[in-house]
Amino acid sequence: MTKIAPPKDEQTMRCPRLGHQISFSFCRIENKGLPCFKTLDCWYVHFPVEDHLRAELTSEQWSKAFDRPIKPKMASLLELIEQAKKVKKREP
Repeated sequence: MTKIAPPKDEQTMRCPRLGHQISFSFCRIENKGLPCFKTLDCWYVHFPVEDHLRAELTSEQWSKAFDRPIKPKMASLLELIEQAKKVKKREP
């Protein structure tokens, strides 16, 4: 089986989550050492990213990175607001 090489760090793309240029090596470890959940969407036009990551990750790692439901942005924002309110209440 031929090893699928990821793009070098000189090749970057605009991250839809962070809003600036990043390399694949960052996307590969962004999620606590696992790939960002958007990695497949962002890099598939540049190289066979799914094949590469399936060859590198265990099935458990793959599942943690890609097989979990993504919260809608509004739900995430509401959770952050609630967390901020709780912190504010605890402050003297």
